[in-house]
Amino acid sequence: MGWVLASFTGAIWLYLFWRFVYPMPGGRWPKGLLALCLLLAAEYRLVVRLVFAGVPSQVLPRDVLIGLAWAFGTVLLLALLLLIRDVLGILVFVVRRAAGRQVLAGGRRLVVIGLLVALLAGWGVWQAVKVPAVKTVDIHLPGLPAAFDGYRIVQLSDIHATRLLPASWVAAVVRKSNALQPNLIVITGDLQDGMPAARAADVRPLRNLRAPDGVLVIPGNHEYYSDYRGWMNMFRSLGLDVLENAHVLIRHDGATVAVAGLTDRAADRFGLPGPNLPAALAGIPSGMPIMVLSHRPDTARAIARAGVMLELAGHTHGGQILGPSLLTRWVNNGFVSGLYKVGAMRLYVSNGTGLWAGLALRLGRPSEITQIVLHAGP
Repeated sequence: MGWVLASFTGAIWLYLFWRFVYPMPGGRWPKGLLALCLLLAAEYRLVVRLVFAGVPSQVLPRDVLIGLAWAFGTVLLLALLLLIRDVLGILVFVVRRAAGRQVLAGGRRLVVIGLLVALLAGWGVWQAVKVPAVKTVDIHLPGLPAAFDGYRIVQLSDIHATRLLPASWVAAVVRKSNALQPNLIVITGDLQDGMPAARAADVRPLRNLRAPDGVLVIPGNHEYYSDYRGWMNMFRSLGLDVLENAHVLIRHDGATVAVAGLTDRAADRFGLPGPNLPAALAGIPSGMPIMVLSHRPDTARAIARAGVMLELAGHTHGGQILGPSLLTRWVNNGFVSGLYKVGAMRLYVSNGTGLWAGLALRLGRPSEITQIVLHAGP
């Protein structure tokens, strides 16, 4: 997987060399230095793996990771912008050759483009690593017991605790979540990146989450990449209630709803139980309203057919960058960010509280601590 990613980023660098570095004004040495800097930024994961024998987010200090995220983000955004420019230029060229040559030409404007993209990447990295704001979402649910009208759930998702988003960042998220005084807190997967021994201190602040009806957790795909059982034991030791194809009953002012949690299909690669909705719902009294926690939103239509009232999901990070997020939406069967109506079910897909350190960039898709307020009726 590492070499596949390195090949992809290498192709991006070749494109930048052809369409950005080569047409630049200036001599051979400045262009060569720029090409080298872009290569190191594009292939920083491979360089760190070769030099330090580890993943950047596991072996490098946070400030260095933020700097590398900025450099890598600049490479990606610059390549994307130039690709859009070239595609539009080709279209114009087909219609009017003279205009096409003008659009495809290089020149000093590339310097300005490069500087603007670097500033944009810096803003995107800041949006990715800052402690997220609270986003309040009102969800009206036909069939919700009147006793649950106004019931408040805080959803955290895709925390991805690493050296980039360390214990201090997680503790700040916990404080903002507790300040909302929710009835229930749910975490819809991808709590960390790394082995339990390495990331134990970074996830430890989660033990301070407080809600009268508890803190429910489901695994995401990243939990399976490094000692799944070790992580499940760790989460339980922190006082988190882990749901692995299981459910709990939440009683509030004399009424009851069921909250079921699914595992992730990444389990199949490791010989572990994958998501099993019938098992998660088994034993729930007939007619009882049901909420489901699922890391990925792409199976929402199947979950809706099971008579579920509300599904909470994450995984997509909202697509992270507005525009390219359309690809994320397509991969996830049309669900990428926000509130959806799926048959009679409501689906909420969180943009994520954190994000994977390998692409620490957000533009137009901010991270969030989601405060969900339930309302009875349409």
